[in-house]
Amino acid sequence: MVDLRTPLFIANWKMNKVGREVQAFVGPFCEATQRQSSRGEMVLAPVAVYLSDLTKMTQGTHVQVAAQNCGAAKSGAFTGEISPVMLKDLGVRWVILGHSERRHVFKEDNALVNARLKAALEEGLTPVFCVGEKLEERKANRTFSVIEGQLAGLKDLGEAILKPLVIAYEPVWAIGTGENATPDQAQEVHAFIRQWLSKNISSTFANRTRILYGGSVKAENSAQLMSMEDVDGLLVGGASLDPLSFGEIVNRGLKS
Repeated sequence: MVDLRTPLFIANWKMNKVGREVQAFVGPFCEATQRQSSRGEMVLAPVAVYLSDLTKMTQGTHVQVAAQNCGAAKSGAFTGEISPVMLKDLGVRWVILGHSERRHVFKEDNALVNARLKAALEEGLTPVFCVGEKLEERKANRTFSVIEGQLAGLKDLGEAILKPLVIAYEPVWAIGTGENATPDQAQEVHAFIRQWLSKNISSTFANRTRILYGGSVKAENSAQLMSMEDVDGLLVGGASLDPLSFGEIVNRGLKS
């Protein structure tokens, strides 16, 4: 019996939007998704300098706020890093970790991503832990082995601390390319992730953990993706920059 997994939709704005654009987004998006607000969770992830502003703007709404990354230490000589303690102090509940751009553009390896994950969990944040393969790895039939390697560090943390964890599968070859995994391809990998969690953590943990899909998500494919048994939500990049576009993704996804 699968536990109820509340659908989750996250807008990853990456390095986009200045303050006036952040402010202009909130009202139209809240209005577009208000009727569906009881059916799913909706989270916006701005650049770090606007986290405080967006947290205040969304107070009293159905929208929550995520950071796009966090440091692996509570404080110290780590120029440019943002501590999970600081995120918690701002009222930020969510944090995206291990996004493909952090892994492949900024060269964050599994050990560093896992250290960030542990730090976030220790502060009571809800991490969105990203995994996914590059095009050459998929062509070489290494998708499952790559993802298994990225998940391996979870075994060291244990079920109790991992309880709030969300996982996002984002095939690197489908991010910002206009190409997306088909619903069946997404389901295949999501099912593998859930099976891995069941085997290596527990079946209860696997059943309740939400697994999101990310990679060229748009309104036209959100319903199909959300109709898959093991797809519990969507991590959206470019199509989340417009409030009505992201609202349509959420609304169609929740109706599937």
